[in-house]
Amino acid sequence: MDKKQEKHMHKLGLLGKNISYSFSRSYFKKKFEKENIKHITYGNFDVEDISLFPDIIMNTPGLKGMNVTIPYKEAVIPYLDKVNKKAKKIGAVNTIRVTKKAKLIGYNTDCYGFKKSIKPHLKPRHRKALILGTGGASKAIAYTLKKLKIKYRYVSRSSVKGVNLTYDMLTEEIIKDYQVIINCSPVGTFPNVEACPDIPYSGITEHHILFDLIYNPEETKFLRLGKQQNATIINGLKMLEFQAEKSWAIWKLR
Repeated sequence: MDKKQEKHMHKLGLLGKNISYSFSRSYFKKKFEKENIKHITYGNFDVEDISLFPDIIMNTPGLKGMNVTIPYKEAVIPYLDKVNKKAKKIGAVNTIRVTKKAKLIGYNTDCYGFKKSIKPHLKPRHRKALILGTGGASKAIAYTLKKLKIKYRYVSRSSVKGVNLTYDMLTEEIIKDYQVIINCSPVGTFPNVEACPDIPYSGITEHHILFDLIYNPEETKFLRLGKQQNATIINGLKMLEFQAEKSWAIWKLR
């Protein structure tokens, strides 16, 4: 590619930490090949600390947008010029658009992806949910559950602000009572495939939905144990595909 061509290239990427496994890069690479999009590239911005974010913005000519993943969905907000109303309510950003005037605008497409992927499985009985984990992704899940009129409680390893349920407090009865369980923690992600959230799986029934935001492996131990109890299981792949396409629409590069 000569300098003239490079000058007209648009760049997109994923901001995160330890993201060599990234879904986004391979997804957009396939998308660009399939749709014959030649003027856009998608790469990883793998940084040790969010304080390096301004350097990426300054040193990446042609940057038009980013996805944001663990652990920067909340930490990136102070660096943005504007945050979309929905993302502000959620308190987490996973998509950034760089405007023509080089302004950084934050959005949240996790809520869209989650809603689109869980809604077909919901029945009238699914009125209460447990959210495992309290990171940036869990905030989008909580926002969506509220919109779906599903009551929820966060579960955390230790008692933190806004969380009054810890893993060691969970009983079989509590699990039976909450028929939607969403794993928003990284527990069970490749290569630690034999790890799973520490919950009483014996309380899970065929009326439950277990949703894991993890997509690698395709079936986590959390989902496998749910399947053994005849629960409906959903991994994070569809959610990621939906949110990736929503990000693409926000970037307005076509």
